[in-house]
Amino acid sequence: MTQNSKHAGNVVMLRGACLWIIMALLLAWSLVGLYNHLDILKAIFPGSPKRVLQAHLDFLIMSALILGFYAAKVFLPWHVRWAMVMGAFTNSSLFLMYALFPTLDPLHDTFNPIGLGPDIFNIYLYTSLLMTSYGFGKASVLVFKSTFEKNN
Repeated sequence: MTQNSKHAGNVVMLRGACLWIIMALLLAWSLVGLYNHLDILKAIFPGSPKRVLQAHLDFLIMSALILGFYAAKVFLPWHVRWAMVMGAFTNSSLFLMYALFPTLDPLHDTFNPIGLGPDIFNIYLYTSLLMTSYGFGKASVLVFKSTFEKNN
C-alpha cells in the first residue's frame, strides 16, 4: 500500500492531531500544577487557570475534528490540510495567550486593548479565525461532496 492510498495524502493531519494531543496533555499537567498552587506554573500562567483549561479542551476538540476528517479518507488539497492543522493550533493557542498574557484577555482585570501587543494579537486572532474557518469549512464541503460520488 502506498503512502497516498493509506493516508489519502492527508498524513500532515495525522501528525498535527498527534502534536496537538501532546499539547493538550502538557496543558492538563499544567492545570494539575496550577490547581495545586505550584509557584512556577503561576508565574508562567499569570492569567486565569480557566483559560488554560479552555486551551486544553480546544486542543483536544480540534484534534478530534482533524482525526475525524482524516478517518473519512477523502483527499484534501494541501492548502486545506495545512489550514486545518495550523488553524487548529492557532485557534487553541488564543486561550493560551490569554493565560500567558492576561492584559490581552477581555475577561481579566488587567485587560488593556491599547498598544502594539494587542494590535498584533488581534491580527493573530483574525488570521486564526479565517484560516480555521477556511480549512474546516472547505474540508466539510469536500467530504460532503464525496458522499455523492458514484463509487461510494
